Amino acid sequence: MRSIQAADYHDIVQVSDPQFEPGDERVAFVRRTPEDDESYTATIYVVPVGGDQPRQFTASDGVDSQPRFSPSGDRLAFASTRGETDRQQLWLVPTDGGEARRLTSVVGGIGDLEWSPDGSRLLFTQQVTPDDRETNRDLAVDPDYEPEEPDPRVIDRMVYRAGTEYLDGRRSHVYALDVAAALESSETDDPDGDAIARLTGTDDQPVDRDYVAPTWGDGETVYYAAKTGEVPDDSLTYELYEHDLSSGAVDSFTETTGWVSSLEATDDGRIAFEYTPEENASMRQTEIRVHDRETGEERTPTESLDRTVGHRCGFEWAPDGETLYLSTPDEGSRVLWSVPGDASEDPAKVYGDGTDIGGFSVGENAVAYVLSEWDHPGDVFVTTRGGNEVHRLTRVNADYLADKPVRQPEEVWLEVDEESSESEERHRIQGWLLTPPEFDADATDEQYPLVVNIHGGPHAQWTTSGTMWHEFQTLAARGYVIFWCNPRGSTGYGEDHATAIERDWGEVTLTDVLAGVDAVCEREYVDEGEQFVTGGSFGGFMTAWAVTQTDRFEAAVSQRGVYDLTSFYGSTDAFKLIEGDFGATPWEEPEFLWEQSPAAHVAGVDTPTLVMHSDRDYRTPANTAELFYLGLQKHGVDTRLVRYPREGHELSRSGEPAHVVDRLERIARWFDGYADSHEAPPALERERTDGLSSGDNESKSEE
Repeated sequence: MRSIQAADYHDIVQVSDPQFEPGDERVAFVRRTPEDDESYTATIYVVPVGGDQPRQFTASDGVDSQPRFSPSGDRLAFASTRGETDRQQLWLVPTDGGEARRLTSVVGGIGDLEWSPDGSRLLFTQQVTPDDRETNRDLAVDPDYEPEEPDPRVIDRMVYRAGTEYLDGRRSHVYALDVAAALESSETDDPDGDAIARLTGTDDQPVDRDYVAPTWGDGETVYYAAKTGEVPDDSLTYELYEHDLSSGAVDSFTETTGWVSSLEATDDGRIAFEYTPEENASMRQTEIRVHDRETGEERTPTESLDRTVGHRCGFEWAPDGETLYLSTPDEGSRVLWSVPGDASEDPAKVYGDGTDIGGFSVGENAVAYVLSEWDHPGDVFVTTRGGNEVHRLTRVNADYLADKPVRQPEEVWLEVDEESSESEERHRIQGWLLTPPEFDADATDEQYPLVVNIHGGPHAQWTTSGTMWHEFQTLAARGYVIFWCNPRGSTGYGEDHATAIERDWGEVTLTDVLAGVDAVCEREYVDEGEQFVTGGSFGGFMTAWAVTQTDRFEAAVSQRGVYDLTSFYGSTDAFKLIEGDFGATPWEEPEFLWEQSPAAHVAGVDTPTLVMHSDRDYRTPANTAELFYLGLQKHGVDTRLVRYPREGHELSRSGEPAHVVDRLERIARWFDGYADSHEAPPALERERTDGLSSGDNESKSEE
């Protein structure tokens, strides 16, 4: 058998966005694989629920996404970058065979794709500028059109960049496309835009707002949301709108606070939406509320559930319009729940203990979902609406896994003393331990170095699978024992657990993490003298915090971290995280925020520390990483700064394949150089490309 390696990322298939065909006979899903060192191919596959093999449904040309069956099931709409441009456009293909046809040629891409109940129209959003609207590029644009790069870039918004891009005046707007008219237009020429209607930013609606989360009610009613407030970028309040397409009337019917990513409506006017209390919102749990347009009443079906709907979780109505399905973090799993929309019963867990459920789709009699478990990175499954029977529909990585030794993580629960707390209470922390493939429990004289991995968020959770499956298995295959846990601040254990790090990210989290490390180091096969630490985002913050507070780690790798809370506050699109978690701003409590920052304590670092960051990470911008790296250099610490061009905050999950591999190999190479068990020289003493299968893209200039 061949051990799992970092470069195997090129061979691993990822699946996402399962969608039931009407009648529950087939499920469409997106199958994504690395195409080369820089790009991916994503195509739509369809798999019968009855058990036959999945088959490719769209051509391998570009990146396909958002498969959506028409209500009658005769057509499949999807978004794709295929063709002459890399702009995402709307395509339509008959489900009984035939060529896909492009229905749009818009400037701003396609998002939030959804069919009307009668199948005559398609709802979507796109990101456009006022000039795009004035020149009708949001309706139809020449394929050769390329927007000019601003020179200079003039910024008026509080939040002016996100993901890997500057917004440059673009706002999200809602559109409806007449399918029959678009098909008629596409028969003779490129889509001319006559089939598209603008729904937002018209009449009395301001054009300089982001209109998000559109969804159909009945065939003539669309609902969507927009931030309100004197400065919407500084607001957590969303206004929800009802848009009557027959009359054009727009009515604001309720408000919510938090982060609205989705609305889900029934055809009789009940709208489900997210609600997060505004006070300390970044730490609080997100509930699902249901507004009844007929009565004006609002209920909270998730009120009795001490779990949050958030962090890659979703919700949707069942086709009967009576039951809501939702996913939440839950003690190291991402699980599926059902609850009556009228809140007449408490939520009931449908499925998911010990697993990681991704996207899901609710059919008439079943639920399709993507599921990752300890022994595979993700496949499409289906279960009955009550979760009584489960069937696996795909095994997309069967060939890859056939000759790979995959270890099952061991679950551990830890009792932690809050020694720094006035109450001196004890609490439980859940964690996992993954051993190398060759580990033999009876060979007690064999010892392995320990890698501690700290999750991001901070209000997120680790599982035994999901996006970290390949990384954990790769490090274990290189001879390391891997430990990860969900310290206080994590989701999935109730609101008290998540809010326990208020105004104290570092000490509280580190107390829990080190308690877990101490516990696993009691095992004879763990080499207590060879401990290493890494983490990304908040995990990068905690890696840096850990090496400023203790010298127990032989080496550290801090990834996409936050190192100075003040600089982070002024450069991120997520400054509300500081306001919510710390109840502070840099001008109100500058000394406090500095003391809570790893950069303030860099003089105490002795641990060799690799700092990794992406050039276009606008969630945790690189300026604070530069500060921490400079501090390490000034104090004589073994360090190196690795920066990835073109990448953003999602490098580890969806970056260019060569960068994903390079990042993982550099982590292992850095640890190897300080592990006596690996007999490898430190990375600083090796040739730049030594041990890196994907090559070295660093500048050849001196560091």
